[in-house]
Amino acid sequence: MNQDKPRTDPRILRTRQLLKDAFVDLLQEMDIEKISVNKIAERATINRVTFYLHYRDIPDMLEKMADEMIEDIQQAVNRKPVDADSAEEEDELAMLSLLEHIAEHAKFFKVVLASRRTPIFTERLLRMLSETVRLRLESGRPSFVNTAGVQKDIAIWYSSAALIGTIVSWVRNDMPYTPRFLAQQFSLLRTHHQ
Repeated sequence: MNQDKPRTDPRILRTRQLLKDAFVDLLQEMDIEKISVNKIAERATINRVTFYLHYRDIPDMLEKMADEMIEDIQQAVNRKPVDADSAEEEDELAMLSLLEHIAEHAKFFKVVLASRRTPIFTERLLRMLSETVRLRLESGRPSFVNTAGVQKDIAIWYSSAALIGTIVSWVRNDMPYTPRFLAQQFSLLRTHHQ
């Protein structure tokens, strides 16, 4: 028997996607302070009451969208690569999965990461990357930076800030490099620092 979380009704998923798309479209056009539930519902071609069946208000919508973003990223990153010969290759493939996921959903990430209007998304991604770096350091595996003589918390801050900064810059500059090339560049940086 499948022990995964219960399946959500496809109609609910469709409605949430309509709301999310409407919000992203509106965020491209105006400041977040000017976005209302009415505008989101109108753009999503749903009734305003339907919005409230899914979210309490716009901040609740942002919280849930950020949670979904992190959950989707973690699923992409945590897929076990079948062709990794080493921990370094596994890490490069995990980074590639992260970057490919961002590229697949470029419109969403361009709006929420490249914009300063919705810091919740960047903060959540930074928190996830910090936790990933912390776990990597605690596992004793080589890290993104040479941590010899460096306090663990400083190494975590530095590594996660470098990762998020590069990803946000990549998105803001219309992803001029392929996800694979960028993942390889991260790998080269790690090798160079060791």
